[in-house]
Amino acid sequence: MLDEQRRLILQLEADPIRFLAPERELLPKLDHVRQVIARLVGAAARDIVFVRNTTEGVSAVVRSFPFRRGDEVLITNHGYNACNNAVRYAAQRSGADVVVAEVPFPIQSADQVIEAIEDRLTDRTRLLMVDHVTSPTGLIFPVTEIVAAARQRGVRVLIDGSHAPGMLAVDLNEIQPDYYVANHHKWLCGPKTSAFLFARGELQPEVRATAISHGPNRPDYGETKFQADFSWPGTFDPTPLLVMPFTLDFLGKLHDGGIDTLMAANRQLALAGRRRLLNRLEIDDPAPEQMIGSLATIPISQSTAIGADQVAALQRQFAEKDRIEVPLFGFDQHSVCVRISAQAYNHLDQFERLGDLLQRTFRCGS
Repeated sequence: MLDEQRRLILQLEADPIRFLAPERELLPKLDHVRQVIARLVGAAARDIVFVRNTTEGVSAVVRSFPFRRGDEVLITNHGYNACNNAVRYAAQRSGADVVVAEVPFPIQSADQVIEAIEDRLTDRTRLLMVDHVTSPTGLIFPVTEIVAAARQRGVRVLIDGSHAPGMLAVDLNEIQPDYYVANHHKWLCGPKTSAFLFARGELQPEVRATAISHGPNRPDYGETKFQADFSWPGTFDPTPLLVMPFTLDFLGKLHDGGIDTLMAANRQLALAGRRRLLNRLEIDDPAPEQMIGSLATIPISQSTAIGADQVAALQRQFAEKDRIEVPLFGFDQHSVCVRISAQAYNHLDQFERLGDLLQRTFRCGS
């Protein structure tokens, strides 16, 4: 992938005016990527634009949203901090209130997610932002059911799908969100600063790019005003986007069954690694396997209070001394949680090493 991106960068630098001019070469290339991504996530290409990352896409939606004073926007306690901050900023500017649905963790069933969200929906709720796969806890939320429940109440739904594409099958035609944002650089293994934003057709005129550039009065910059607004944020490096068809083709060749087989293999490795850690540390299942993809979070310590600075120091120690890069963090009442992930380059022995380290550090298990 990096070699292909370097090839594109050399083309760009050899003739930047020709390469970057939307009306010359750039727009047809972006349209091709748009079609590839749309097929991957079950959406119409005309409903997709590109952003640098999920946080930027979320910011574009919530800063454009027609909040009024007294409105409510609902998030969950499993949300990603940066995206929650974007919601809080937009709400504060308009006088709206941010409400948090407390989804339990450990969790017994996906029904608990729906119940926690429905309990906080009110007649004032205008927007719900929810993760497809939660960043801290690695849980697959039942987004199709969540969207249906919110729509019955007249509430729009913005899905943070940052971790979903490449980890599990995404079908936006089935999910039917109002907005969906996801990165290419996580489980799709694309370059950084590459992501997409989906919006339902009738809502697209409301959504404005975070950087207002030539698009508003250059309709030739996209098939729709929505696309024109996002196609040209100013001079930028489009190669992280343009390399995505090559990257997806590469991922599809890692297994005979294509990317679906890769995702299934990654999930089985994550489940196996999780099982080894749970057994080694003598910890009960914190979530049903049906809610696990290629990420899994395990609450290690629930009794001894450990400060955030101590947890951060432990994570650095694991990386620098033990050569194990793994997130450690606090979540709700749990002193420390560890989150594992599985990709094609991982193997089960790595989780065994992690189990040894966690057992020595936290003196748990046998």
